[in-house]
Amino acid sequence: MSDTLPPCPSCSSEYTYEMNALLVCPECGHEWAPADSEAEAGAGERVIRDSVGNVLSDGDTVTVVKALKVKGSASGIKAGTKVRNIRLVDGVDGHDIDCRIEGFGAMQLKSSVVKKA
Repeated sequence: MSDTLPPCPSCSSEYTYEMNALLVCPECGHEWAPADSEAEAGAGERVIRDSVGNVLSDGDTVTVVKALKVKGSASGIKAGTKVRNIRLVDGVDGHDIDCRIEGFGAMQLKSSVVKKA
């Protein structure tokens, strides 16, 4: 085994190991390709991924994957709602997507509750 394996990008554990072509974290179970981590580190930009791992960019259309409660609204955002023309921002508390949802107005979403359409 190599002593220079990178820490887990998900939980920052230092106990990663190689399994075939992937790196694996025994603490959280996260698996990733070493080329992915090198490309992300070399780019210098923050990469935002959706709930299934697709890379998001400004202007994308996403679909909400689970029902969301909205303060001040009797009904929340239903799973399957399409959100068009998103903007990626450095949000507060993990909310890294700025968007406008029809019927609700402007709001921020977490990338973990959407998938690329």
